[in-house]
Amino acid sequence: MVETNKDLLIEQAVMGEIVPPAVAGGREWRISPEGTPISLPGVGGITYNCKVGETAINRKADHVEPGVSIRSEKSDANNALNILAAIGNKAQVISGDAKGDFGVVTGKHGGVEHVLIDFPQSTLDKLAIGDKVQVRAFGLGLELVDFPAVSVMNAAPDLLELIVAGVATGRLQIPVALIVPATLMGSGVGRSHVFSGDYDIQLSDSCAAGDAGLDRLRLGDIVAIEDQYHTYGRCYKKGAVSIGVVVHTLCTQSGHGPGITTIMSCASGEIETKISDNANIADLLRIGNRRAETAGGA
Repeated sequence: MVETNKDLLIEQAVMGEIVPPAVAGGREWRISPEGTPISLPGVGGITYNCKVGETAINRKADHVEPGVSIRSEKSDANNALNILAAIGNKAQVISGDAKGDFGVVTGKHGGVEHVLIDFPQSTLDKLAIGDKVQVRAFGLGLELVDFPAVSVMNAAPDLLELIVAGVATGRLQIPVALIVPATLMGSGVGRSHVFSGDYDIQLSDSCAAGDAGLDRLRLGDIVAIEDQYHTYGRCYKKGAVSIGVVVHTLCTQSGHGPGITTIMSCASGEIETKISDNANIADLLRIGNRRAETAGGA
């Protein structure tokens, strides 16, 4: 186990409401890189049959967010929700028929500025658009004591401890499902910070995507992005590596695709990755399609 500063972190409540779905970002069509107009389910809402641990690729979907999507209609409150919430945080329904039931934060989606939450199927069946969900936000400011050059963001301390397999030859050992070449990264580059939002993998070149193994990409996968440095925004940097979680499905539009919320980044070789079939937050947190179904369970 690596040492962190989690005892110094602040835990705060942030809240959002379940938002209605939007089809193709509010437009009837998106145009594919080949020029084909396509209309598919998109962001937001309560998604009953798309969960972390399942495919992010082989769906009729356009930026679909697994489970439940929340935001606040007050901009300051929504900014706090998106910055403070961390993957792995506990969330609780505080209104409606599912009041008192618990879920787990699984990601953040930029542009729409949604926070995504996994709930048991029994809870999904009781939820309604507009129900309020409160998150116990804990993770902003998290640091690895012995690895100051590795920045950490968007991850609950307990999740980070599960992700790091150990330390060898002075490097963090991080199991990942896939390694994504920097050349395939698209929408999301150039932001001034990565404490919210996500970064899309482009799928328009099917040969390059196939060579990278992206046809087997799953929601919740922990992946490494080569030659990408995300400590102060998203940029190309040779030799850097960023680690993230796949948070939404593929998209048909040029420059877009499955989204990754960054959880770690370094520029100078402190992270060593290894491929693992179990590098998915569904396996680590026992949520999504790995959840043991219990009414109102966490």
